Amino acid sequence: MKPIIQLLHFGYHQSMSCIFPVAIFGTLALSNVIAVPFIHRYDAILLILLGVQYFMYRSGLETRDEIKVICIFHFIGLLLELYKVWMGSWSYPEPGYTKLLGVPLYSGFMYASVASFMCQVWRRLRMDMTGWPGLRYSVLLGGAIYFNFFTHHFIPDFRWWLTALVFIIFWKTRIIYRVRTITYRMPLTLAFFIVGFFIWLAENIATFFDAWKYPDQHQTWQLVSFSKISSWFLLVIISVIIVAQLKNVKASRTMNDSFTC
Repeated sequence: MKPIIQLLHFGYHQSMSCIFPVAIFGTLALSNVIAVPFIHRYDAILLILLGVQYFMYRSGLETRDEIKVICIFHFIGLLLELYKVWMGSWSYPEPGYTKLLGVPLYSGFMYASVASFMCQVWRRLRMDMTGWPGLRYSVLLGGAIYFNFFTHHFIPDFRWWLTALVFIIFWKTRIIYRVRTITYRMPLTLAFFIVGFFIWLAENIATFFDAWKYPDQHQTWQLVSFSKISSWFLLVIISVIIVAQLKNVKASRTMNDSFTC
């Protein structure tokens, strides 16, 4: 009976951490079948998601620090979207006033939803890490992964070399998370893969509801390539690195403040 109770508590916290991602994909689904009068679909999605963020902040579901992290990810994701659409990797074919160089501004929220999940689950499961490789290696690796998303269009794609580096650098890193009074551990690389796989599933849902289209989906919807799991695997790593480093910065400031009191 105890394992079932633990699983239910774990599932509850995971579900609560997914509120913003669910809001995004729910909005994409509903807006695909229900037309909002007097406004383009992409514009309506942006307004709805801004409203969801405001509600989550005002209700206490998200903290001010978490909103800041989400804004950072929105900016990072929007830059990547602008570049990828310009390179023809995918497109947003519908009209909208809130489009910048062919990219609707709501698209950054899809990256921010990963940050929202990370922040929420970190807080709810009282997460911590052991064996963290430190600022230098983690930031250099995260930067190399991010820039590879840009550079692989005109120089060789180093994703598999970077994936190998991930396993080397984070080999000893473990996530510590707590469900009620019990503490659990998981290899960080396994967590990367699990989250990346679920994002790939969400990507299939998003393209099915015309959030964006890959070149091979313009005639009819097709399953997103399994190779995209590796891309999301690497993107999750960037997310964890940024969130972990921001957590460390906040913890250091809190400690320093306590010394000055």
